[in-house]
Amino acid sequence: MNRIVLFSCFILLFSCQRKTVLPLKLAFINEGNVLIHNAEGVVGPCEPSICIDPSDNNRIVSGSILDNLYISEDQGETWERKKLTSPYGVYGDPVIRISDQGTIYYAHLSNPTGRAYTDPEFLDRIVVQTSKDQGKSWNDGGFPDIRGEKDQDKQWMYIDPASGKVIMTWTEFDKYGSKDPEDKSRILFSQSTDDGITWTSPISISSKEGDCIDSDLTTEGAVPAIDLDGNYHVVWSYDGKLYHNQSSDRGVTWMKEEKAIADHVGGWDHRIPGLMRANGMPILGIDNSPGPHRGRLYVNWTDQRNGVDDTDVWIISSDDQGKSWSSPKKVNDDNSMRHQFFTWMDIDPVTGYIYTVFYDRRETEKNFTDVYLAYSTDGGETFINKKISESSFNPNPFIFFGDYNDISAHDGIIRPIWTRFEDNKLSVWTSLISMK
Repeated sequence: MNRIVLFSCFILLFSCQRKTVLPLKLAFINEGNVLIHNAEGVVGPCEPSICIDPSDNNRIVSGSILDNLYISEDQGETWERKKLTSPYGVYGDPVIRISDQGTIYYAHLSNPTGRAYTDPEFLDRIVVQTSKDQGKSWNDGGFPDIRGEKDQDKQWMYIDPASGKVIMTWTEFDKYGSKDPEDKSRILFSQSTDDGITWTSPISISSKEGDCIDSDLTTEGAVPAIDLDGNYHVVWSYDGKLYHNQSSDRGVTWMKEEKAIADHVGGWDHRIPGLMRANGMPILGIDNSPGPHRGRLYVNWTDQRNGVDDTDVWIISSDDQGKSWSSPKKVNDDNSMRHQFFTWMDIDPVTGYIYTVFYDRRETEKNFTDVYLAYSTDGGETFINKKISESSFNPNPFIFFGDYNDISAHDGIIRPIWTRFEDNKLSVWTSLISMK
């Protein structure tokens, strides 16, 4: 073969190889907002959680306070509403997660006697109920050991896609709301290997204990994850810092002292005009996809480093299993000096793309609020912002609006969920979003 022909073949081969690795051009498709549930009242549906069933992407399950359960079999276009019941009570802080085998988990707070705030048994445990028949029936629920008359609150779960093991973290209060300096708060950890029926005895993983006032000096917002090597990770907020702890022996032992990984400027307890309360607690996620950022850890939160009138959404990442973290990047791409708040994040386990949902006031006046989704296809280097709410709403500071929203992404199907207030009603919504 002469040199000219050989060189031409090399150029052709190189060109073909390059074409195979060019990124696909994806379209962001929003087919519109869907009302899941609305109701009047001081405590209406809010604080929603949502999860796409990885075993069947047509099935989506969500929940809201205090005991609402919603199931869709058509990717969120229509919903059936049910009431979840348990002998231990169902009292809000819903967390919905679904295993790769289709088992649905619904974690919530307890109220065994039905006498909220007046009985010592109120908030005595975190209850996890499961369904193995697509939400048609549920067990009574399992729970970690009860620890005296302490109060258990603000839990989150992670299901290991490799083993099916469920890990859970939450805040324990010696006495919720107490101003007594002797009463403390801490982050607890427990796990289950039998679909949430039994749980290991809770252990504290925070060396720094907070107060019990339920504000910036309280240890709160713990979210767990498991990396590709089986290491456990938890991130939470306390006293103006985001903290990370890690276990390399599957939760048996943890670092003796948690590590501060970022400033949480202004703390997690935000003052947002028009809301009774709002928080910017961190969300921990991991890229389980086969993509170029496989194994990367992400932490997403909001804070007020740019001023108390300019809350923003932030993200950091780690490529060495939490040993070091990147500098914060701003997710919202406006320069409006307006509030973005109540963020939540998910990473598509098929594509590795990052999706965050948050409230946004960049284009509104006074307290009117929109809902935005921001997504990244390059490992969090850049974010594209999209307004996904069809109209703005004006919250009422005398109506409890919940403490979080949620979002679920799987194989290009994205389902954010959020709370809205209008016509004296709280309502829960999603939007039919896809990346194709």
